[in-house]
Formats: sequence, C-alpha cells, structure tokens
Amino acid sequence: MKITAVLALIPIIGMATFTAKAADTHTTKHGEIRVETVASGLRSPWGIDFLPDGRIIVTERVGNLLIVDKDGNKSNPILGTPLVAYIGQGGLLDVMLHPDFNTNRLVFLTYSEFSPDRSVYTAMLRGKLRADERRLDEVKVLFRQSPKVGSGQHFGSRVLAAPDGNLFITLGDLGNRDLSQDLNGHVGKVVRVTIDGGIPQDNPLVGKTNARPEIWSYGHRNIQGADIHPVTGKLWTIEHGPRGGDEINIPAAGANYGWPLVSHGVEYSGGQIGDGLKFMDGVVPPVTTWTPVVAPGGMTFYTADLFPAWKGNLLIGGLRAGAIVRLELNDEKVVSEERLLQQIGNRIRDVAVGPDGAIYALDESEGRILRITPVK
Repeated sequence: MKITAVLALIPIIGMATFTAKAADTHTTKHGEIRVETVASGLRSPWGIDFLPDGRIIVTERVGNLLIVDKDGNKSNPILGTPLVAYIGQGGLLDVMLHPDFNTNRLVFLTYSEFSPDRSVYTAMLRGKLRADERRLDEVKVLFRQSPKVGSGQHFGSRVLAAPDGNLFITLGDLGNRDLSQDLNGHVGKVVRVTIDGGIPQDNPLVGKTNARPEIWSYGHRNIQGADIHPVTGKLWTIEHGPRGGDEINIPAAGANYGWPLVSHGVEYSGGQIGDGLKFMDGVVPPVTTWTPVVAPGGMTFYTADLFPAWKGNLLIGGLRAGAIVRLELNDEKVVSEERLLQQIGNRIRDVAVGPDGAIYALDESEGRILRITPVK
C-alpha cells in the first residue's frame, strides 16, 4: 500500500490545498462529484503518490520525476532518476514513497531499461530524496527482470510496500507469453523482495531447483494495477487480458494464475488462446473479469472518509473504458460496478487517494491530474 492510504487517516498540518484550474460536476449513484484539473501539461503521466504535506509526486513516462505544488506548478525534473527505455509501453513507470518517508526519505521507482543487446525489461530502484527535493541520492537498483527478452510491451509494473515491510513488484510477460509459466525467470510474475532488494526467506520458491527465489506468483500477462487490501493485508492485482479477459486476482504465495494456458479473452485476431480454456486444475480463477476490456491502469482501495459510501471500494483507472471503474466488494467478491468520469472519456492511467481524502486521477489523454471531491 502506498503512503497515501496511511496518511488519509490522520490530519496533516500544513497540507497542500490544490487550486483548481477548471472544474465540472458529474452525477454518480451516490450524489454529485466535482472534478477539477489541478495540474496540466504532463507528458505521458504514469504513476502518482503524495508527499507528507499533500503535494503530488508524479512520473512522466518520458523519464521525468516531478513534484506538483498546491497551485499546480510543476518542479524541474528531479535529478538522479534512471536512464529509461522510452519505447513502446516503456519508460519511467511507477513511483512509491516508503511508508516511513517522513524519517527515511526513500522513494521507489519502476522503469523499463535496455540490455546491452537493446532488449527491454522492467527494473526497480530505490533512492533517497534530498531535503531540497532536487535529487535522488544513494540510488540503488534493487531488481532487474530476467530473462531480458522484451521489445517494448507488457512491462507491468507497480511497486508496493506490504504490511510485513517487504516489497511486491508486478511484472508483465514482455510479449513472450510462454515464459509466464517458466519459474526460471521473472517474466509474467509477481516478485517479492526486501527493502534492500534481498530475498525474503519465506518466499514460496526459496530453495526450489530451477526456480527464481524472488517469485511470489506466476502465470500473469501484464499487471499494471495493484494495491494492498487495507483490512486483510493481501495483495490485489488487475491485469490486461488480450482481446477480452481483463482480470482481478489476489495473488497467493506460489500460485499459478494461468496465462497463457487459460484466458477469458481471445487472440486479437479472434482466435482462441491455446486450447481455448477458461479454467484448469491447478490454476487459480480470477475474482472477476471484463469482456470487453477496461484496459486497466492503476488501482487503489478507497480508505478515507470524504466519500463515506465508497469506503472499502476498489477504484481502477480504465484506459479503454475512459473512466474510473468503482467496484463495491463483499469480502473478495465484486457485487456492483459504476464507471466515473465517462462524460470525459479519457484514458485514466492511475488513480490514488490523497491525504485530504479526495480521489486523484492521471488523465493520460490530456496530460493532467484530476481531483475528485463530493459536491456539498
């Protein structure tokens, strides 16, 4: 869970209050909402998190890490960020502040990187943001995906801090689907590492032959959204299907989620995936699926009080859906769905809950940050 879920529960002295540049009113099942543009002019924004005072830290896929102040002003790019492979779906991707950022200043970034032979894969690093916020110091790459077989697609990738202090990194299949079932690599996997990039000794494949000890779960296609459940502490993920078959999973230690042996979608040509199976013994079925796809970006559980009717709901950025997909849950089952911001219809790349309880969304289509509050 990103730092926002913790900070949303406590008041922040001197927290930034954003100045809206434009605002619209939209109707939802639980009343009207106000949608404000708080920052614009971003270049392919991908990931978002919040500094303790409520200012926004955001990645641009072109390789920039920026801070947005309460007036929507963007900082100069923070120095010390990695050289990224800005190709296809790649670039600078997720950003997460450590839950103890107030004391340790740690920032985690995921990104795509070129190998010496120009293949592309996902990596994750940690740096310490200087007090002047101009540079990341003590930068250390904690993880690099292997084998390095990508050409520009399906990088994942989110990084989250689990309640036990370890880190989850969600990955894609790099366009090499059969490797999602190969335990001797990280392609199509969720991996779990320590805050220093080490191997937690209770990882499910530690000590297994022909298996990478970082692996937590496998059989994934392209996980671009993830969060930690605020009550159970379990990891929830959402991944892109092919033509149809986007799916939510709750990845368990050592479990297989089936790609490409099973799928609720079909090939882009319309043909079946593999043997055309949706279920298989030994494969964990998804919590829910979408056909047609929503094309998921980031996702978050709503944990604040500003929208009391939405507390505990799951919010998903929809790229193809052109909306925030709001799911009401009963334990681990989806009981209803509502799509927010469909009047705008733009690609929502990420969604997060701010320390002020508002919902923030990255509008990839127009390069802006949206702030959503109830109309009172």
